[in-house]
Amino acid sequence: MRFIAALVLWLVILVGAGAAFVWSGIYNIGADSPHWPVTAQILAALRNHSIAQHDANINVPDLDNPQLIALGAKHYAEMCTGCHLAPGKTDSEMRTGLYPKPPNFTRTHIGNPAMAFWVIKHGIKMSAMPAWGKTHDDHKIWAMVAFVRQLPNMSIARYKQLSAGNAHDGDDDDHDAATPDSGPAAASQTEHDDDGPGDPVR
Repeated sequence: MRFIAALVLWLVILVGAGAAFVWSGIYNIGADSPHWPVTAQILAALRNHSIAQHDANINVPDLDNPQLIALGAKHYAEMCTGCHLAPGKTDSEMRTGLYPKPPNFTRTHIGNPAMAFWVIKHGIKMSAMPAWGKTHDDHKIWAMVAFVRQLPNMSIARYKQLSAGNAHDGDDDDHDAATPDSGPAAASQTEHDDDGPGDPVR
């Protein structure tokens, strides 16, 4: 009984200390002040394990389809370059002020398309990565994944050609086979240029 009573006492003390810390406002929540290393590690572990738990059942379509890649180029150019850059674009005002720093997809290789799909569709809490699934169907999201996979080896001229729609990309509504959705997913990278526990795709 003494052990249980001591354990309960310690739990009460810890909860009380945590509540006092939160209410004190001591922690700097500003995006221009990096997380403490331990905070960054905890958030990164939470993010990685959460995505891995949720993306296990996603089926990846043919991401080498030229029409899918071209469709993804148009959406990427409209929505993503301010954070993730593009061939010939080395920085942006938005990206400069973001923390964690989003991956630069002209230099970051996506190793897990299912992870990338899940992150693009569902976003990441407490980051600048939105849930594009609110406004884009699975076909368009897979198109963005297909395009991002090509970016590290893409020339400026090819990027401009694709993003301007000068390659046959198929109509948004002209796809017979439904691309697999479902389930959690995302993108592992061979290179990260974020400065904190940023999400894998953002």
